[in-house]
Amino acid sequence: MHPEKRPTSDLVVRGGAVVLPEGVRPACLDIIDGVIQRVLPYDTPLNQRQIIDVRDAVVMPGLVDTHVHCNEPGRSEWEGFAYATRAAAAGGVTTVIDMPLNSIPATTTTTALRTKLEAARNQCWVDVGFLGGVVPGNAGDLRPLLDEGVFGFKCFLCESGVPEFPEVGMEELRLALRVLHGLPSFLLVHAEMDDVLNSPVRDFLALPALLRRQYLHYLASRPAAAETEAIGMLIKLCRQFAVPIHILHLSAAQALPDLAQAQREGLRISVETCPHYLFFAAEDIADGATELKCAPPIREAANRERLWEGLRAGVIGSVASDHSPCPPTLKRKATGDFASSWGGIASLQISLPALWTSARQRGFDVSDVARWMCQSPAAMVGLDHRKGALAPGKDADLVCWRPDASFRVEESSLRHRHKLTPYAGRELFGIVEWTMVRGQIVFTEGQVHPQAQGKILMRGAR
Repeated sequence: MHPEKRPTSDLVVRGGAVVLPEGVRPACLDIIDGVIQRVLPYDTPLNQRQIIDVRDAVVMPGLVDTHVHCNEPGRSEWEGFAYATRAAAAGGVTTVIDMPLNSIPATTTTTALRTKLEAARNQCWVDVGFLGGVVPGNAGDLRPLLDEGVFGFKCFLCESGVPEFPEVGMEELRLALRVLHGLPSFLLVHAEMDDVLNSPVRDFLALPALLRRQYLHYLASRPAAAETEAIGMLIKLCRQFAVPIHILHLSAAQALPDLAQAQREGLRISVETCPHYLFFAAEDIADGATELKCAPPIREAANRERLWEGLRAGVIGSVASDHSPCPPTLKRKATGDFASSWGGIASLQISLPALWTSARQRGFDVSDVARWMCQSPAAMVGLDHRKGALAPGKDADLVCWRPDASFRVEESSLRHRHKLTPYAGRELFGIVEWTMVRGQIVFTEGQVHPQAQGKILMRGAR
């Protein structure tokens, strides 16, 4: 049965395969005022209640995507909150954490945060929270940003790609960590070392235009050593300052042994990777396929399999989209020039099936997906008291999907503002039937609810 498209506040979701913290089993979710009150046996009599009965699909916590570039204000022509959150709803994502760039202004001051909050108001179809940024000279802004509700802080160790968000050097990084020590926050890091990138990037830019179309030349310009050296430095800083550090979008599997050792020591260092690093392989990327350009880059197939082993071992704890779209002209498809094209992949709506298509081939199950895309990211940003799991007291954020059903990714079905994605035309497994945010249906039967249902999330608020 498909749920109605209207908001609901008192209902029961009954499913034959409900992904609970203790495993997958038949169950009923008793929902009142948008919150799960009880998890009941499947056959519990529930007279005079609105019941959504899902017999042959999976009911899972809504995805918590902690790495999304909504690009508003300032670059709303790249995406914007309305487009991004409608795409999220269609993909089973019920919570989005917005990055402090590529908006203008970047979210590096309280004034910029207020500007972003105003831009997001009444434009969110799912719940949205915000990160602040660490840039040179804004150490004094970190505590005020935290007090105003950001969930954490992001920095770059190399050029970010936009002038409003410069990278930090070692002294600036240390200063930020000193400020964050003892505070209820964490630092997210784009971990590529600028010093390692300088020479190979310079060599790549000097190549003739024809060679800049070849992906393997772009790959060589961002060697794995840039990640491994950055991560080695961050492990030392985590040990020294005792501030939780989150490694964003890990692509270099060579860093996994050091990260595993750091975690065994008890250091609070967490790791995410992205669906595109787990799905694609460098050997298969055609010349000029700039829709696959991202930083750090997609690496070889053998590296991809080691990332999967990192997930299996628990060293990598979460998977986030790093949805970073742009107008198609900035992808330079006409020339196929990897040097001048924007480095980002659009995938917010299709992260779940992209990950699941690869995961199912390697023997993982839907509980693994829930751990990587719901539970772990919610805990990482401090939202696990209300998001990321189906349990009493949690928000009724649900996605109902069919893991064994496949579909072809068509541009016409994408809610992103721009439809250019490397998944276009590919057959993926995992069809989202409907999405619920705090007990309200926001997507069903291929349609997004006509009105925005999402809330702005602030750190520390219920």
